[in-house]
Parts: sequence; C-alpha cells; structure tokens
Amino acid sequence: MKKLFISILIVLSVLAAAFCYVFNDIMQYGRLPAGAAQTEVFLDIGPGQHFNVTSELLHQKGLIKHPLKFKLLARIKNADKKIRAGEYCLSATMPPNEILEIMTSGKIFLRKLTVPEGDNIYQIAAAVSRSGLGTESDFLQAATDPDLVRKKGIEAQTFEGYLFPDTYYFPKGVKPEKIIATMVKRFHGIFSHEWEKQAQSLNFSVHETVTLASVIEKETGVAEERPLISSVFHNRLKKGMRLESDPTVIYGIKDFDGNITRRHLETLTPYNTYKIKGLPPGPIANPGQKAIEAALYPADTAFLFFVSKNDHTHQFSTNLTNHSRAVEKYQLSR
Repeated sequence: MKKLFISILIVLSVLAAAFCYVFNDIMQYGRLPAGAAQTEVFLDIGPGQHFNVTSELLHQKGLIKHPLKFKLLARIKNADKKIRAGEYCLSATMPPNEILEIMTSGKIFLRKLTVPEGDNIYQIAAAVSRSGLGTESDFLQAATDPDLVRKKGIEAQTFEGYLFPDTYYFPKGVKPEKIIATMVKRFHGIFSHEWEKQAQSLNFSVHETVTLASVIEKETGVAEERPLISSVFHNRLKKGMRLESDPTVIYGIKDFDGNITRRHLETLTPYNTYKIKGLPPGPIANPGQKAIEAALYPADTAFLFFVSKNDHTHQFSTNLTNHSRAVEKYQLSR
C-alpha cells in the first residue's frame, strides 16, 4: 500500500510539474510576438465564427505562431468565447495577449471618411467607396430615397445639402443609412435654434437657407468672401434678379465634362439660375458651417455682381457697367 501511495504521489508530481511547465510555456507564448514586421494586417471575424477558424486565419496571416498554443492561451484566459465580430487591424509585432485583448474588447478598426465642404452626394458616394465602406450605388440609393429623407425630418427629395462636411469614422460593413444618419445628426447639431430664428427673419425656410449656402460654398474661393458673395445673392433675390450662378447650371447637367459653354447656360433645367428666378429647387452641394452662416448673415453691401479675378478672389460691383469692365479686365482679356 505504501509503495502504491508513493507511486501515485510520483505520478501526481510529474503531472503537476508537466502542467506547470505547459502553463508557464503558454504564458510565455502569450508575451512573445510572432515577428518584427510592423505591417498592418486586416482580419475579418464574422458573427458566430468558431474560434478554431479565427486561430487558423491568424496563423495564415502570420500574426501568431503555434495555433494550438494560441487556443490554449485563449482557453486559460476564458477569451475564446468572447471574441467579437468585426474588422481588426493587427500586426505580427503584437503578442498573442494583445491580440486577444483587442478582439475580446471589440476594438474594431474604424475606417476614415472625410467629406470636404462643397462635395455633393455623388462625390460623397465615391468617397464612401474609396474608404471601403460600401458601394457608390448603395449609398446613392439611400441618399436619394425620399421616404428615408422624410423619416429624418427633412423637407426635400434627397439628402443633398444635409450631409454635413466633416471627418467621420465607421466600421467596415456599416449600412449607408447609418452613415447618412450620422452626417444628418451632425447637421442638426450645427444648425442651431438661433439660426432657425434668423432664417425666419429673412423669410427663408431651413431648406432655402441650405440651398443658398450650397451655392455660396461652390462660388467661394476665399473663405473671407463668403459674406460678400451672400450679399450679392440676397440683393439679387430682393430685386427679383436671377442669381445667374454657374455652379447651379453645372449641377443640372448630366455627365458634366468640366467645360461649361453658352449652350449650357441657355439650356433650361430646374437648376439653371440663368433661366429660372429665385433659388434652385434644392442644394447643389453640402455646405459647411461658415457657408450656412454666411447665407444667414450676409454682409451689408449694395453689390449685385461679382467676377473671378483668377486668383480665387472676386471683383464685386454695384452696377452692370462696372461689372462689364471687370469682366473685360479679368476674363475677356485672357
């Protein structure tokens, strides 16, 4: 009996020693990165994906060594059941412990989407595609869905003008409706109650304000001129003059090739402000905060005309005679 007890004790000691060795080996494994390459590697983990599949993908991409040890490490840390779905940005310089921590905490990679002031929905759709956040067609379908527009409390047919220019971060696989909702929420956060009251004092609706702001945004080359350009449009509207803005004409041209011609100016479209009176039916771009502010608070001037001086600034005039001289000086003389 004594010999049996000693034998069992020896076996248990050996097993304990083996367990400690394996445990320490796994813990040491968790602290050592797979390599020195700092190259970013993107890994997609699908909903409900089995941990064995995840381990194999990590191994195939060179992010871990010894998938079995990785699975044991995850089991010891109770992490194998806590991996969250999503896209992760990893590198071989990350030790397995860090990789597990990132994937269990859901630190998914967020893709950057920058929307410059003055971009229209078609340009934004292209940016969404470049960022890997979806296709242009899917985004445009959502951005021009009148039912979705109304659900967001916007009195328009599309989201043009209400996708506020800013830098956003979204996970891969985000729905276009989510991207749009985030941009519209940013717009509503900028367009304050004070601005709504100012628009009312000008006899402008929010939609008309955004429409005018979009034209100001497209016409402005130097930020300081926004209030001046706004004053020209306000003065023309008060006098019943047409806005005669080239960017509005361009917006109404399908497949515009970059060269505006007299034929374009003479073609009647809903956006040709050389032909229609008042504002176009909706925004022609998505204006930034300063353009909206300029639309609401124009400079106090008597200007009715402006022409480009070919250096991003404009020559402003109060009458047609002076404007014609400016056109001859800065445009026709070229």
